[in-house]
Amino acid sequence: MRSVTLQVDDRPVLSGRGKPKAAPQPRKAKAASSSPRFRLSWPRSLRSRSMRRAVLAGGGGLLLLLAVALFPGKKVMNQLVSWSGQAGYRVDDIFVEGRVRTPRDQLLAALNVKRGDAILAVDLTAARKRIEEIPWVRTAAVERRLPDQIHILITERSPIALWQNNGRYFLVDREGQIVGDQIDDYAGLPLTVGEGAPDHASELVAILESEPALKDRVKAATWIGDRRWNVMLDRTPDGIEVRLPEDDPEAAWHDLARLDREQSLLERQVSVVDMRLPDRLVLRAANAPREQAAGPKKKPSNGKDA
Repeated sequence: MRSVTLQVDDRPVLSGRGKPKAAPQPRKAKAASSSPRFRLSWPRSLRSRSMRRAVLAGGGGLLLLLAVALFPGKKVMNQLVSWSGQAGYRVDDIFVEGRVRTPRDQLLAALNVKRGDAILAVDLTAARKRIEEIPWVRTAAVERRLPDQIHILITERSPIALWQNNGRYFLVDREGQIVGDQIDDYAGLPLTVGEGAPDHASELVAILESEPALKDRVKAATWIGDRRWNVMLDRTPDGIEVRLPEDDPEAAWHDLARLDREQSLLERQVSVVDMRLPDRLVLRAANAPREQAAGPKKKPSNGKDA
C-alpha cells in the first residue's frame, strides 16, 4: 500500500465564505537589467543640514584614516582627495576669527582657497605660514572642519609707536615689526626717528610710561648711534631736547621727573637737558651758544658721548 501525504491548509476561513482563498501566485521575476540603478536617500532623522554635516564629517575622518593606513602612496591619496570632492567634501564656508585691521584681500590671497575646492586638498601648514607673513598678523591657526568649512583664527599685532623713515611714517609693534603705514587712527602714539629705532621701540615706550606726566609732553624720540635715545619734549617748534644715557635710561627719566616736580626744571628757558654724564646734569639755555652745568663741578669721567 502506497503512503499518502496530506497537505493541511490551516489558514482561517473568511466569514461568509465557505471555501479557502486560493494561494497567491508567485510574482514573475523581472529580467535583470544590465545597468542597475541605485538611489540613495537620507533617513528622516538625518535630513537636516547639521546632521548631514556630522555624518559626513565622521565618515570623512574614517575614510581618511583608512586610506592613510592602507594606501600611503601619493597617487592614491590624490585620487582619494578627488573622490572626496565628488562626494561633497568641498569648501563652502571660510570663517575668520580675530580680524580687525588685516586687509581681507591679503588674507584671502594668502589662504589661496576658493569655494568648491576639495577640502582635503587644502595644505593647512602652508596656508598658516602664508597668512603669518601678512604684516598685521602676529599668529594664525588654520583648521579644516569637515565636511565643508575652513576656520581661521588670527591674532593681530598691536602698534605701540610710529617710525619716521625717509619722509614716511610706519606703525611699529612691541617686537619691532613694521605693521603698515595707515597711521590715521594712531596719531597719538610716540614718534620715533633713526635707523634701528623700531627694534628698540618697546624699551622706549616702557621708559616713557614709567612717568606719565612726562610722557604726555613727549613730541618725538631719536635713536642715536644704535645705543641711546634723545627725547624731544613739548609739542612746540623749539621744544626741549633730553639726552638720555646709554646705561639705565629709565633711572635718568625718573630723575628728570623728580627735578621738574621739585624745581620746575622744564619750565625754565632751556633747550637741552643733557643726562649722559653720571655725575652731573648739563643744561643749555634757549638761544645760548654754550652749555652751562648744573650741580657740582667735577672733572668729567670718561663716559661715552654721542
